[in-house]
Amino acid sequence: MDVNTPLTDSLFGDAAADDPHGPIEAAAASEELLRLARHLPERVYLGTSSWAFPGWQGLVYGGEYTESRLARQGLAAYGRHPLLRAVGIDRGYYQALDSAEWARTAREVPERFRFLIKAPAAVTDAVTRGGRHAPGQAVSANPRFLDPAYATERFVIPALEGLGEKTGPLVLQFAPMPAELTRDSPALIERIAEFLVRLPASHAQVRPIYAVELRNPELLTPRFVHRMREVGARLCVGIHPRMPPVARQAAALRTMDAQAAPDSGWSLAGPLVVRWSLHGGFGYEQARSRYAPFNRLLDPDLVTRGTLVHLIRVAVRSGQSAFVIVNNKAEGCAPLSCLELARALADRAD
Repeated sequence: MDVNTPLTDSLFGDAAADDPHGPIEAAAASEELLRLARHLPERVYLGTSSWAFPGWQGLVYGGEYTESRLARQGLAAYGRHPLLRAVGIDRGYYQALDSAEWARTAREVPERFRFLIKAPAAVTDAVTRGGRHAPGQAVSANPRFLDPAYATERFVIPALEGLGEKTGPLVLQFAPMPAELTRDSPALIERIAEFLVRLPASHAQVRPIYAVELRNPELLTPRFVHRMREVGARLCVGIHPRMPPVARQAAALRTMDAQAAPDSGWSLAGPLVVRWSLHGGFGYEQARSRYAPFNRLLDPDLVTRGTLVHLIRVAVRSGQSAFVIVNNKAEGCAPLSCLELARALADRAD
């Protein structure tokens, strides 16, 4: 079967899409989707980075809807997709959200659903950056960088109180850090570790999963992964052109969780957390232009998929959860990437 062939058809034709006040309809699931969902291990959470993509008509949504309407009302329909058990939310990276907003979001999805959310840039970016006239350009040192009180009050507590048991990994994605910080990597690693130690170990009867994602490959060292394990954090496998290939990051994860006895085999000591963000051959804007409207797999990455399937299998046999969030800019269409991962998990044995 062509990987780009939609596996769903609208139950209601175009009528629902024509009604701007009606609900967002989910696309009807094929027998294959339902079968794959039945075989997907319970603690494997596949999902996409956001959900507001009109190009997913016939894949996730049962009609034609605008991006703005999907952003406001599409999550409930997304949550009914058999394979999409999680979603990544970036909004809080740019502006912290309160517990009421997180709670409203959580009410849109079933109990089994999980949210992977990014910590605010206010605590994970070492610099403040230019606005509209100089986007992304470093302006000055960020006084809130690695501020545990701010992160606790503005991020951790609101997320745990609002999302409750639907809270997935809380990802601290560190923007590229300047050389004056990374030059003394042991000191920087210790600062990150001390920051993590001072975040809540539990709140509102939820124990958060803290996962650290880097954009400085020189920090991905045995010292870093061992220190993260010591403080109870996970390494987020961040598949992005700035970072080493996924195989090297998988090796770092193995180093992180290596058992004392060398013959005991590899098992994960905590959840698997993956963000597959961007195809290795493109920049962000280039990928967006190439892949829009995000309804086909234009650049299948079989090597990355194969490594992810292996990591998910390791997580399952270790009794750990696996959270894999895929961006449209990874292969062209995140729901189809998730479908291919589910197919491989069902068909392939290590």
